[in-house]
Amino acid sequence: MELLMSLRIAFRALRSNLMRSFLTMLGIIIGIAAVITMVAIGSGASKMVADQISSIGSNLLLVLPGSTTSGGLRAGAGSAPTLTDDDARAIASECPSVAMVAPNVRGTAQIVYGNQNWSTIIYGVTPDYLAVRDWAVVDGRNLSTADQDGAAKTCLLGQTVASNLFGSEDPVGKIIRIKKIPFTVVGLLESKGQSTMGNDQDDVVLVPLRTAQRKLFGTQFVGTVGAIMVKAASEQALSSAEQEVTALLNQRHRIGPTREADFTVRNLSELLAVAQQSSQVMSLLLGAVASISLIVGGIGIMNIMLVSVTERTREIGIRMAIGARQRNILLQFLTEAVLLTTSGGIIGMILGVIGATVVSKFLGWPVLISAQSILIAFAFSAGVGIFFGFYPARKAAALNPIEALRYE
Repeated sequence: MELLMSLRIAFRALRSNLMRSFLTMLGIIIGIAAVITMVAIGSGASKMVADQISSIGSNLLLVLPGSTTSGGLRAGAGSAPTLTDDDARAIASECPSVAMVAPNVRGTAQIVYGNQNWSTIIYGVTPDYLAVRDWAVVDGRNLSTADQDGAAKTCLLGQTVASNLFGSEDPVGKIIRIKKIPFTVVGLLESKGQSTMGNDQDDVVLVPLRTAQRKLFGTQFVGTVGAIMVKAASEQALSSAEQEVTALLNQRHRIGPTREADFTVRNLSELLAVAQQSSQVMSLLLGAVASISLIVGGIGIMNIMLVSVTERTREIGIRMAIGARQRNILLQFLTEAVLLTTSGGIIGMILGVIGATVVSKFLGWPVLISAQSILIAFAFSAGVGIFFGFYPARKAAALNPIEALRYE
């Protein structure tokens, strides 16, 4: 009952000075809108990075060959042909924490269909490659063990290659030429989108590994592969799988304690964690910068409330003279402050959601508006009202009734 009366008085007081009330709320409106927009942008960026990394596959380790040294110049990882098919088979059979293994080789070639042609990346892969990468075939079938064992001239197309060569035509069953060799398209891959490096993952053709090694990318190092993708049995088994793969390859390549390893094992889940942590730090930073305007808005509210207490000193004296207690006066002014900030918070939330939507639509930035961030922003605006409204309310409640009645 007492709270309802305080609310009515607060509404009446704010309505009597509508423009001043709006200008007082302006700092809170801008602050809440900025916080929601900035957090939405930061969360959207974090989600985009997570989606891009998870599109590579889950629970993955990437084993890369070592580097070469020539004339004192050291090339980067992957420049030396130190990984082989036998290494991949050994990892699959001797590492208990490993679920699947997918060795691959990579090259670039011009693809021709009819009078159309397209330059793209060719991957030589085993049938397990799609399962390791959590990648599905939307039309046709996957490469089979028979394709692999027989070095068949079959292939899978990514969406980008298919649209550039075939347009709206169904590519499955058609013949394309890779380095002038005819290949039968047996399947169409689902869309994967961009990688974390911005590369189009759908601009790819997959052929059997043995076919790529023997017929497309012949090398003097027979049986070598460009990389080995290792899928751990579970997320918890990633660490043990990494240790087992490293120990096994050290043993197979006769790498001693004093010799530099000729391979590199990368944990893609750690990459995801680092990327997400960076995005979260960025979100917190953006939110903290936007929160400064909330504090400035709170100071503005305290300033206006102090002016209001001075202007209404006689009114306070009259209320005390007819029986109002100090807690009634305290509650009245505190209610006014909270009403100001929460009203500003609601308007700010609406503007923040609109701002995030506009950023997403016109700038193309990924944004993620969560109910949690909106609730936190609203609670924060109420907290600002209580924090910055308490001092003026306490000052009003502490007034001497007689001196307040005499105030001109």
